[in-house]
Amino acid sequence: MEPFSMPLVPRYAEVDQQGVVFNGHYLTWFDEACTGLFDHLGVAYPELTAGGHDFQVVHTEIDFAAPVRWRDSVRVTAECERVGSTSFTIAFTVRATTAGGAERVAVRGRTVYVVVSTQDWAKRPVPDFVRSALMPD
Repeated sequence: MEPFSMPLVPRYAEVDQQGVVFNGHYLTWFDEACTGLFDHLGVAYPELTAGGHDFQVVHTEIDFAAPVRWRDSVRVTAECERVGSTSFTIAFTVRATTAGGAERVAVRGRTVYVVVSTQDWAKRPVPDFVRSALMPD
């Protein structure tokens, strides 16, 4: 399955004094790409929460490879790397295309999410419909 891909262009407010995207914004981009991945897979967040489930970040990592600058064309891809009994891991890749047209991997990351109940926020098994959407094979 092809990874979900979300295009974006860094806003001026996302760039720090070093002239590159401030590191904290990558987590926001990861979160938006995760939501887009779920929509792409047919798992709507309102459906998930209506069924009494939600998910929370329990671990994330970001590996910087190259700068992303204001007005670069960016693509954030998201794909499921692993599904466990109560958690799943989404891998992210941020690719930037500069004004010169060269595309490069700028950032890689992964986030582990744990499924929780919306009633007591305790861990719950990954619902079958989420598991089959994330790992269709």
